[in-house]
Amino acid sequence: MVGITSFGAYVPRLRLQRKAIVDAHVWADPGLAGKARGERSMCNWDEDSVTMGVEAARACLNSREAAPGGIYFASTSPPFADRQNAGIVAGALGLPEDMASVDITASQKAGTGALLQAIGAVSGGLYEEALVVASDKRLTKAASPGELAYGDGAAAMTIGSTNTLVDFLAAHSATVDFIDHFRGSGEDFDYSWEERWIRDEGLAKIVPPVIARALEKAGLQPGDVQHFVMASTIGRAVEGIARHSGISGDAVRDNLASVMGEAGTAQPMIMLLHALETSVRPGDNILVVSFGQGCDALVLRATERLADFASACGVVNALANRQEEANYQKFLAFNNLITLEKGMRAEKDDFKTALTVTYRKRDMLTGLIGGKCTQCGTLQFPRADICVNPQCRAQDTQEPHPFREEKASVLTWSADYLTYTADPPSHYGMITFANGGRFMTDFTDVNVGDIDVGMDVRMVFRIKSIDSLRGFVRYFWKACVVRPD
Repeated sequence: MVGITSFGAYVPRLRLQRKAIVDAHVWADPGLAGKARGERSMCNWDEDSVTMGVEAARACLNSREAAPGGIYFASTSPPFADRQNAGIVAGALGLPEDMASVDITASQKAGTGALLQAIGAVSGGLYEEALVVASDKRLTKAASPGELAYGDGAAAMTIGSTNTLVDFLAAHSATVDFIDHFRGSGEDFDYSWEERWIRDEGLAKIVPPVIARALEKAGLQPGDVQHFVMASTIGRAVEGIARHSGISGDAVRDNLASVMGEAGTAQPMIMLLHALETSVRPGDNILVVSFGQGCDALVLRATERLADFASACGVVNALANRQEEANYQKFLAFNNLITLEKGMRAEKDDFKTALTVTYRKRDMLTGLIGGKCTQCGTLQFPRADICVNPQCRAQDTQEPHPFREEKASVLTWSADYLTYTADPPSHYGMITFANGGRFMTDFTDVNVGDIDVGMDVRMVFRIKSIDSLRGFVRYFWKACVVRPD
C-alpha cells in the first residue's frame, strides 16, 4: 500500500513575540491588545521558502543512499516565478539529475495537492518513491491580521509503497473559485476578505461534503477518525467543521498558532507531522484537510512502523530549537518592509550573476560537492586537478565528494562590524571538516559571543546575496553552530 515512508520538518530558529508586534501598532488599533499572546516563527534574513524546504528535506532523507524518482515543491512564496524552484532544492540535496521536478503553487492547498500528485505517481508506478516538500514565507503588511497569524516553516515527506509509516486510504477534492483572499501577479501582499463570510459561506459549506465523500471512499464513519488535521487562522472554525461533520472534538489537532503561526501551504503537513510525533498510535485513522479555492481531504492510517520511527528533525525538535526575538524592527528589516540607511559600505553594485558559471559549477555552489583523491583518500574543497596532500600531489585523481553532512568545527572566526550585513556583525571564518578539507565561509544564526574556536558546526543552505536589479537570488552554504539539545 502507498503511504508516507519518512518525514522531516524545519521551523526557523527566530520566534518573534506577538507582543512586540502589538506594542508597535496598538496606538492606532487598540483592539490589538488582546492578540499579544504567543509567538510566530520568523525567517532570518538569509532564509526563504527554498532554504527552509532544503532543511526539511534533509531531515526527511537523512543521508539515505536511495534517491526519490521525483520531487514536488509546494509554495505560494517561491523566490522565482520562472525558474524551477524544485530543481534548486534537488540540487542542494545532491539528488541525481535524472529525476522529475514539479513546482505546485497558487493555492493554500498546494501542499496537499503536491502530496496527492506524489501518491498518484507512486500508485501508478511512475516512481518507486517521491519526495514532497511544502514551504512558505509569506509577506504581510505591517499591522495586518496576517502579520500576527502567519509564521514561516517547511515540511517534507517521502511517498513509497514499502515500509510505510502511514498508509493512504482515500481522498476527495473539490475545486471552487471561492476567493477568501488573493494576491495579484507582481503584488507582494495578500488581499483578504471578511472572516465571517469566509467561515460561513466558504469553510462551512465547501469542506464538510468533501470530508464526507473522502470518508465514504475509505469505508469509515466520522466517529472512526482519531485525528483531524486542518489549518485555519479563523478561531474555532475547525472545531465547527468537525462538529458539523460528526467528528469528535477530541480528534481536532493543535494548529500550533501559539508557538509558530500558520505556515501557509506547509501548515497541514506540519500539523500532520506534529500529530505523528506526539499523539498518533499504530492503527489510528487520520483525516487531513486543506482549504484554498476548494478543498482536499486525505484519509490516512498509521502503521506499526510509526512507533519505531525517529526523524532526524521533526516538528517537535524544530519547535524546541528557538530563540525569542522581541525586536519588531528587525522583522521589518529582514523582510524589506522598511527602507534602511545601510551606510556607504553597503553601496556596491550587485553585479550580474554569470549564469554560465552558476551552471558549470552547480555541484559545488548548490550541492557543496568537493573532491576526494582516489589515490590517497584526501578530501578537499573545492575539487581541483591536483591533490592538496603534499605527500601525494596526484593529478586528475579526484572524485566528487559531498560536504553537506560532513562534521566540521571552527578553526578561525571574526565578527566584523565594518562589513555590511543585514544582521551585524558579519560572522565569518575558516572551518575544518573532521574527515579532511577546509574553507572560508559565513556563519549564520549566531549571536555575538556564541562562537569560538573548536566549536562544532553544521552546513546549512542559505541566501548568499541578492541581485536586486534583476531579482536573482544567489545561494550557497554557510556554517551554523551546533547547539546542545
